[in-house]
Amino acid sequence: MLEIIGKVDKVIGPVVHAREIDKAKMLDLVEVGDQHLVGEIVKLNDDRAVMQVYEDTTGLAPGTNIYSAGVPLSVDLGPGLLGTIYDGIQRPLEVIRDSSDQYIQKGIHVSALDRERKWNFKPLLEVGREVEGGETAGTVQETELIEHRVLVPPGMAGKVSWVAPPGEYTVEGVVARIEDQAGLQREVRLYQRWPVRRGRPIKGRQPLSIPLITGQRVIDFLFPVAKGGTVVVPGGFGTGKTMIQHALSKWSDADIIVYIGCGERGNEMTDVLMEFPRLIDPRTNRPIMERTVLIANTSNMPVAAREASIYTGITIAEYYRDQGYHVAIMADSTSRWAEALRELSGRMEEMPADEGYPAYLPTRLAEFYERAGMVETLGEKAGSISIVGSVSPPGGDFSEPVTQHTKRFVRCLWALDRQLANARHYPAISWLDSYSEYVEEISDWWQERSGGEWKEIRREIMDLLQQEGKLQQVVKLVGPDVLPDTQRIVLETCTMFKNAFLQQNSFDKIDMYCIPQKQIKMLQVILDFYKLGLENIKKGANIHQLKKMEVYSDIMRMKFSVSNDEIKKIDEIRDKLSRSMQRITEMFE
Repeated sequence: MLEIIGKVDKVIGPVVHAREIDKAKMLDLVEVGDQHLVGEIVKLNDDRAVMQVYEDTTGLAPGTNIYSAGVPLSVDLGPGLLGTIYDGIQRPLEVIRDSSDQYIQKGIHVSALDRERKWNFKPLLEVGREVEGGETAGTVQETELIEHRVLVPPGMAGKVSWVAPPGEYTVEGVVARIEDQAGLQREVRLYQRWPVRRGRPIKGRQPLSIPLITGQRVIDFLFPVAKGGTVVVPGGFGTGKTMIQHALSKWSDADIIVYIGCGERGNEMTDVLMEFPRLIDPRTNRPIMERTVLIANTSNMPVAAREASIYTGITIAEYYRDQGYHVAIMADSTSRWAEALRELSGRMEEMPADEGYPAYLPTRLAEFYERAGMVETLGEKAGSISIVGSVSPPGGDFSEPVTQHTKRFVRCLWALDRQLANARHYPAISWLDSYSEYVEEISDWWQERSGGEWKEIRREIMDLLQQEGKLQQVVKLVGPDVLPDTQRIVLETCTMFKNAFLQQNSFDKIDMYCIPQKQIKMLQVILDFYKLGLENIKKGANIHQLKKMEVYSDIMRMKFSVSNDEIKKIDEIRDKLSRSMQRITEMFE
């Protein structure tokens, strides 16, 4: 129940200073003024407080009342999250649209979950059984793709005294009662609330060993990320950060996607909101929104809500992780989040650090990325959260504070290259500047699916790329014609690798997604071209003879001509390459 806890003293944009504060705690949720604008206490000093308000404060005057129920900013967690589009503080935008004009009205309060909708609940608990927080009380079929596991809230433990019969219940419905050690009856409902700034508890962390398959060859093969891993995608304007996160949302093999549009331009978020409901999941042939939660907090929305949207998204992800699902978070972009921290910090007159960012920026980044990981849940399930955060450094300068601090807390970097983007090379991930520290951890998974060849194939192609980088310095000075053919074939193989393997067409039905088995076979063909070609050159052949082979064009087109269901055709191309090389060999014997 809301109580008056103080009065507005002064207003500085989204920052409100209050006086006569009573019964308030740090990070309590507040409602300010007659319109009940939602905010949060971020500083306390005797009877004075500073609050950040998640809505437009225009018209707010000193002396107006401030209300609070004494609880922190929390989100509703239960069936109905999937397929919903929220703002930064978990207000469903589609519901607001139906009850408002084209803009969100100030002070509007809408339930995050539909309180009227009924869900078909199937109990799993038995009366008399001892349970603890995190165990599954029952299930609800949330979408065709996802079975929602109703969890006993963390911190609740005791003996089951009553279980609801199978049937239809609203999210407010009580589905079980648990008698704790003190003899109190505690209720389990279809939903629970959780403070967004506090991570949900787990039993323990597990080693990372399974890759997050994205269908993007440059990611899966060269710079892979494990399920439970963290990635940063820095890049200047127009280099394709949002496109990469869209592709991962569509094609990655995560069970649940949480897409956070944090401070992005309205037209980009419009593309997401219009496109995602029409997309079909390639693995299940069901709408992709059945496993997706969208959080839209555009650049024209209040800046404080931008800061909250990151925490809203990660808390929803942890809830599905606790059910035993693998969740991927797309945070686009964390630079806008950091800019919100900088603006709020400046309005609160805090001491600035590098480029005006607050001194606690590294701490906030670490707190966010540390909530990723592969874990054993309280219910003894295996679940994971993978975080892919994009960074928009001004002018593409990777030495700016957000990029540099983020690199300290992640283990995978997909650096976007302006020259590749201008050349329409997608994904524009630089193979010279990017890295992944998950290669060794997931190598066993790839080795099993490549006949033990993955490590060697990857090492060979990375060696060729390094050789090509050195040769390009010579080529820029004197041109490629002065190089011997034994070096020109390195250049030719790397060009083939870049164009026929690394570059993907996100609009081509075959090339937009590539399964691991196809990736391995494609690289085997490219490396065969290099090895067999090098042998023939040493015997007297030249690079032009190799490029005139009919199979050369087959290799360059195989990403378009061979679908994921027809990968045996790549074996035919490989056999054709072997025969063509053999004919050239015979010419010099």
